[in-house]
Amino acid sequence: MAKKNWTNVAEFILVGFVEQTEMEIPFFILFLVIYLITLVGNLGMIVLIRIDSQLHTPMYFFLSHLSLVDACYSSVITPKMLMDFLTKHKAICFMECAIQFCFYGGLAGTECLLLAVMAYDRYVAICNPLLYPIAMSRRKCAVLVTISYGTAFFNSVVQTISTFQLPFCGSTAINNFFCDIVPLLKLSCVSTRANEILILASTCIIGMSSCFTILLSYFYILSAILKIHSLEGKRKAFSTCTSHLTAIIIFYGTLLFIYFRPRASHLQDKDKVISVFYTVVIPMMNPLIYSLRNKEVKDALRKAGQKNFMDS
Repeated sequence: MAKKNWTNVAEFILVGFVEQTEMEIPFFILFLVIYLITLVGNLGMIVLIRIDSQLHTPMYFFLSHLSLVDACYSSVITPKMLMDFLTKHKAICFMECAIQFCFYGGLAGTECLLLAVMAYDRYVAICNPLLYPIAMSRRKCAVLVTISYGTAFFNSVVQTISTFQLPFCGSTAINNFFCDIVPLLKLSCVSTRANEILILASTCIIGMSSCFTILLSYFYILSAILKIHSLEGKRKAFSTCTSHLTAIIIFYGTLLFIYFRPRASHLQDKDKVISVFYTVVIPMMNPLIYSLRNKEVKDALRKAGQKNFMDS
């Protein structure tokens, strides 16, 4: 039965973000602008970190990978969504859906783990500054980033295989604008209990471990900051964490709102709006957060601008 449906399902139909055809062009323009800002912001951040020697530190090494993940994360979802705004037949072939699903899950998991790694970096920098060069050496930073990518993509491959080997029968309409796991499981004609257990296990391993690392790191960071006697010293110490903390609150706040609230059929359209926020908007916001709230990045941008002006 499963094998028969695997070969018979050639494509899925994406219901899309909006049902009103007159709104498709305005939304196409809006999301195209957001996508271009996302690419320019994240790729620009990577280039800036690479060319400015002042930014060759562990924190910005992790930030460059966060920017890479955000650029790829948005590119997995947004181009297909933009294309569907301009076409009537909003279909995605079986293999393309599986690939999108795999990369979306892998990149989302990597972002969670990178945010946790960056929290640990801030903990070492503030609580153990003398050990910082040793604890966050170039080799250890590379290992932490590799583990983040490896763990997230291993989990995503397992989720993809377990999901796309299910038999799909009846409707093949995915009630979303991309291949997300919840609407996909609803299309299966067999019990998805094992898949739901697997999702819960991966959420605990990646999501909860990341949250625990972040909360524990900031508990010790806050304790260390409170022990600083001077107000200026406290301000400087906390200022190194504000950008990262803002990114964490936005990312995890959105995910918590999605997964820890009552689900009902009449809330599906609101779920799509929230999905747009964390798949399209958040990748655009991260470079803006770090460039607007980070003195080192603003200084690097200023120097790059002055250099280009002098060269011209």
